[in-house]
Amino acid sequence: MLYMIHSTDVENSLEKRLAARPAHIARITELQEQGRVVAAGPLPAIDSNDPGSAGFTGSLIIAEFDSLAQAQAWADDDPYIHAGVYAGSIVKPFKKVF
Repeated sequence: MLYMIHSTDVENSLEKRLAARPAHIARITELQEQGRVVAAGPLPAIDSNDPGSAGFTGSLIIAEFDSLAQAQAWADDDPYIHAGVYAGSIVKPFKKVF
């Protein structure tokens, strides 16, 4: 089943985010290579594809997992969580219509 993982950044997270990004991207790439990612990306803090020093307010991932518990465990082990980038993540089942 598909699950939505909406993660929220702590304030002034950009420096921590940039440092942890390679490990974060590697985990998502692994899911992508398994054909499990529908969409993934950051949420810019301003109305721009390149927010520069304004940074990001969080991230959204829609991906396939075997269960809600598995999706939550995956989200809880994100390098951005360990690096203090994310304040937390909300994980919910997602039904793709379009």
